[in-house]
Amino acid sequence: MVCRVHLLLILLALGASTGLTREAGAEEQHPSQGRSDGSTTKDHVRRGRRAREAGRWTDAYAAYKAAFEAAAPASSTERERAEIAGELGLCELALRKYRDAAEHLAWSLEQRETLPVALQKRLEEGQRKAAPHVAKLYLSINPPDAEVLVDGKPIGRTARTYALFFEPGQHMVRARAPGREEAFQSFGAVAGTEYNISMQLPRAALSSSKEDSAASRKEAPRAASASPVSHGKARPASPWASWPGALRVAGIAVTTGTVLGGGVFMIRASKLDGDLRERRDGLTRDSTSSSSMCWQAPPYSPCADLVRLRDARNLSAGVGTALVITGGVIGALTAASFFIDFSFLGLAPTQDGIHVAPMATGRETGVWIGGLW
Repeated sequence: MVCRVHLLLILLALGASTGLTREAGAEEQHPSQGRSDGSTTKDHVRRGRRAREAGRWTDAYAAYKAAFEAAAPASSTERERAEIAGELGLCELALRKYRDAAEHLAWSLEQRETLPVALQKRLEEGQRKAAPHVAKLYLSINPPDAEVLVDGKPIGRTARTYALFFEPGQHMVRARAPGREEAFQSFGAVAGTEYNISMQLPRAALSSSKEDSAASRKEAPRAASASPVSHGKARPASPWASWPGALRVAGIAVTTGTVLGGGVFMIRASKLDGDLRERRDGLTRDSTSSSSMCWQAPPYSPCADLVRLRDARNLSAGVGTALVITGGVIGALTAASFFIDFSFLGLAPTQDGIHVAPMATGRETGVWIGGLW
């Protein structure tokens, strides 16, 4: 009887110990159950500290990352979150995750007043080691509530200015806000370099797509009716409608041609005059000859060539002079037509007047003439 009682007590003790072991194991496996977020965060921090002291940086990184994600403002202080971010950044630096390390270290040092002095020195030393491996961008946004995306991923916060870190390479910064047009900025990041970018988001059109379609439907008949009205005001096309312009073009062409032709004839007359003088001087070198003997010579005398040269010179000079005078008259009339408005004849629309303005430079002085013709 006594043996049965002892056996029963032993079985009960074994069952109780087994139940307690299972309960403890379940609590260790699911530490978040029955605990607050604050205690869970502290457990992650303790695990991270033990792993860091043992040199297991991968385990320490995982623990501090879990603590950083679990550290909600309602269950942790600003100092605790800054310490966790700093320790996470140091773990990332040891694992050569330089961009993440620079970002978390910078965020932690923004609250340096709440951190212990020893931790501040560790974080500052880590920041100096990470800086040569990343590029830093100072970004200013207007409006400040715009959402910022880096390489297509939102950064998760809004501010007027940002200090962002990038790995070397090409990156795209994008900003968007309700009622604003999107802004894009692409740049090539170089390690150890700082950049400054300012992005202004202009206001977008207030009309929606429905309003745009309704407005297009309303304006379509108006546009269709506007075309006949404008044609109704114009006069029928006339073959003489552009005659002032045609005559002016012709006047310029005739003036140029006649002046050039007159110049050619006058050059020829000058050449003939030179030949005539040379031959006359050759004939008058004899003392028995006079300067006028060739002008009364018969047609077949030795001086006949001088007579023909004289006539050719006089003809070329006369034609050249006439052409130059004619070109000058036509040019003057053409120039005067620029100052005359022919709209009173009803054959051409009223044009803007001719504008004349003096013009002077360091080397020359003149008059600028402009207008429609």
